[in-house]
Amino acid sequence: MSINYEGRLFQRAGGGDGTYARYRQEGDLVWAEFTGGKVRRGTITGISDDDGTLRLAYTMVLAGGEVISGHTVNIPEQRGGRLVLREEWERFGEHAGKGVSYLEEVEPGAAG
Repeated sequence: MSINYEGRLFQRAGGGDGTYARYRQEGDLVWAEFTGGKVRRGTITGISDDDGTLRLAYTMVLAGGEVISGHTVNIPEQRGGRLVLREEWERFGEHAGKGVSYLEEVEPGAAG
């Protein structure tokens, strides 16, 4: 499944927390900026595999001033006609942790 992420908008599954990420892509290079909810500013940068799996590094600054960094592998799935990314993430440093979350594609105008 080859996926072009250019211009796609994602939020946390289930309505999210107000954080949106708009993805960009050139060849296998993928990046995004995200803001909203508890995130003042965040960025991700990485590579898309031939099957659309994303391997990304991320940094963000939260509303409380915490600086977070980590990496994630996002595995694409189709659900009800929408693209959903199963995000296996790991944070480093003071806020270390691991988990799985889901990002779902939303309409381009959803973030305002």
